[in-house]
Amino acid sequence: MKQIDLIKSYLLVNLLAAVSWSVAHENPGLQIDVSGSAESTTGILTPTKILQGNELQDKLGTTLGATIGNELGVSQTGYGLGASRPVMRGLEGARVQILQNGLSVGDVSSISADHAVASPVANARQIEILRGAAALLYGSGSSGGLVNIVNDRILTTLPGEATGSANTSYDSVSNGRAASGHVDTSFESIAIHVDTAINNNQNYRIPVNSTQGGPNQVWGVPPGGPFENYTGKLPNSFNNQNNLGVGASYIGKSGYTGISVERMNNNYGIPTPEGGMIAQSQNRYDFQHQTRDPFAGLSSIKFSAANSNYNHTEFSITNGAYTPAALWKNIANEARLELAHKAVMGWKGTFGAQVTRSSAEATEVETGSYAILPSTKTNSNALFWIEEGRWGALQGNLGLRYDLVSQNPNQVSEFQDPGVAGGNPATPNLQNRNFNLISYSVGGLWNFANGYGTGLSYTVSQRAPSPQELYSYGIHESTATFAVGNSNLNKETSHNLELNLQKTVGKVKGKVNLYLNKFNNYIYGYYTGQTAEAAEEFSVVVAQQAAATIKGAEGELTYNWGNVGSGARLFADASQGTFDVGGNLPLQPAPRVGVQVAHQKNGWLANASYTYSFQQNRLADWEVGPTPSYNLLNAGLSYTEKINKVSWTGYMMLRNILNDDIRYATTPMAVRLYAPQPGRSLMVGVRANF
Repeated sequence: MKQIDLIKSYLLVNLLAAVSWSVAHENPGLQIDVSGSAESTTGILTPTKILQGNELQDKLGTTLGATIGNELGVSQTGYGLGASRPVMRGLEGARVQILQNGLSVGDVSSISADHAVASPVANARQIEILRGAAALLYGSGSSGGLVNIVNDRILTTLPGEATGSANTSYDSVSNGRAASGHVDTSFESIAIHVDTAINNNQNYRIPVNSTQGGPNQVWGVPPGGPFENYTGKLPNSFNNQNNLGVGASYIGKSGYTGISVERMNNNYGIPTPEGGMIAQSQNRYDFQHQTRDPFAGLSSIKFSAANSNYNHTEFSITNGAYTPAALWKNIANEARLELAHKAVMGWKGTFGAQVTRSSAEATEVETGSYAILPSTKTNSNALFWIEEGRWGALQGNLGLRYDLVSQNPNQVSEFQDPGVAGGNPATPNLQNRNFNLISYSVGGLWNFANGYGTGLSYTVSQRAPSPQELYSYGIHESTATFAVGNSNLNKETSHNLELNLQKTVGKVKGKVNLYLNKFNNYIYGYYTGQTAEAAEEFSVVVAQQAAATIKGAEGELTYNWGNVGSGARLFADASQGTFDVGGNLPLQPAPRVGVQVAHQKNGWLANASYTYSFQQNRLADWEVGPTPSYNLLNAGLSYTEKINKVSWTGYMMLRNILNDDIRYATTPMAVRLYAPQPGRSLMVGVRANF
């Protein structure tokens, strides 16, 4: 019985493929597409989703995870309104790299799900999801995929006239008020960009009891529960953020040179039983230069660099008041040189180098000593080379990347005593570690008929253990754990094989992706069953490695009704992660199926979507569950009118119309068991573009 839900979802994916195939042959040659998204024409080789325009605005949430969490193969960690990171094909954390304009965001969001991504999405022009060879261009170890947030702070072309946008909205579920805007203009050869966003949300309403299973549940995480049950407003689920970005660039005949500055602040609650909040801030500075056609054989040379100074303070609740407990800092510097060459025997590509330096630490506010992670410097030097060729109906794709990564901890840190009954876990050895990483990808696509293609790709991706996986030793209240690193970890290697089928022209379009991802030395947090007396009896979690396998399927079918401006989409995705010796990987997404419809006429746009998520009962041995199934029904209505040079849009969005109890299997237990996602909400707003 445990496999029934998974089997159903796999059958639906295959059914979508069959329907797509049969209907497509009945409707040849039609070219209508009302979708607001853009797909890479080489999506078979490097599956790419680009959210932009109206589709991005309709899906925009307070976090990156909430914004893209319903895309094919993508879920989210769902830590309230303030922190939610994408989970891609059952992989999260360091296996899903987050970029801003092609460079790392420079935060610590990959360390833990309660740490927010330090790149606000309110002013993003587009959000890109990349996998395969495309991901190797930016980093190793992105075995789940890569997300790039593009905000155009450094303009590459001169605006002909001042352009911009403004957006303001109100959300009933959290009494949320949001406003954002940007302006692009130019003075002779200088292009100027300014953007800002403010988002204030109070604690949100929940549809049911806060605890999974209601107030009479008998378990507790950490052991010793249950804890107080809530209805109505969920404590510590608020979010208040603001940011300001300014950029300037000189645009010449053969290229551009630009700089940008950003300040970001984000205060948000942590809806765990103990409660808490995080006050986050970051200053970021970017530089870009590109020269087009610098000399024979090269189409461009691009240099980019970024410096980010990130910190956040974690607050616990003492006697009803927020008390600062731990201070996290991360200073990151990154530089990239990319050289793109012109076509040689059908091949075009990019090669270059990348250097990254970062220093992360977590200290106790009261004593100044280390809290959970000793100060650790991470150095990475990389070379990369990506090629793509086209020969009639055939395409090829190659990627190669070499990284030398070193982890250098402060070797005089003194570890705290967790007071574990039966003996404390071994402390990590604070030794320097070096890792040589070689990642590569090869793929082929055959366009066997007009608009039809099938492809096969194979990617090997190696990842160095992160500082927290190697050296952590301390209390982490937001996950209700005492985290223990393992300084003897080896590099993690994934072998991903993917088969794809797609149709890209006509009224009916569709695609199906089947993948198998086998890991050597998969790194995970193992719950030992022990608890730490000095850490509120939190569970002891030790970093370990094991062979693991993730297999999955994704499929979607879109249909457009000629010139009437209507469209529909069916979709499904499922993945299953297991240890090769037996047992399930933790935090695996549940299979999902869904449908979307949209109609546009005379400035009006109406849309609706329904997603059914199956129950997730394939849990790791230490996970409490199962995660309940849920029904997510959303709808939207907007009207756009152009007055003079300004395009005005009034919109209304209903989310979770059924007021269902939604808990993601990808949300760590400390939140998932005590904090459902927001209940029914109505958002109203006005957008202007000029």
